[in-house]
Amino acid sequence: MPEITPFLWFDDQAEEAARFYCTVFPDSSVLELVRYGEGGPGPEGQVMTVRFSLDGREFVALNGGRQHYGFNLGVSFVIHCASEEEVDHYWSALGEGGEELACGWVRDRFGLGWQVVPDGLVAILSDPDPERARRAMQAMLGMKKLDLQAMRAAAEGAA
Repeated sequence: MPEITPFLWFDDQAEEAARFYCTVFPDSSVLELVRYGEGGPGPEGQVMTVRFSLDGREFVALNGGRQHYGFNLGVSFVIHCASEEEVDHYWSALGEGGEELACGWVRDRFGLGWQVVPDGLVAILSDPDPERARRAMQAMLGMKKLDLQAMRAAAEGAA
């Protein structure tokens, strides 16, 4: 299968966004900056694209100009978190200056959507006992940042 690289279109904040994401995720770095040359469409010398790596996964960000259609939650990135500390870290960092949404979704200050998901979420929502799964789902629907312990308690029937 050919390599697939997420390509993110920003108005003019591609470098700022890439550098921010590199501070949020471990083992991340900006790999390459490509600048507009003579003949545009961006101003000569302005960053055109930023190739960067987030914990070993490559992304490209583009300063595409004001015709940017914006990000929406139809496409987002899921962060699978091994611990509550990881959930807290990503939720806080990505939510700063952004917007906390329901059910583990956060929109960062650039408008990009992220789902901050604790390991164990799928298991509790697909519990073989449909009543336990329903109670866990109902608990999740009332949350912004996901709290797996509270969902487990709800599945057990605790208030």
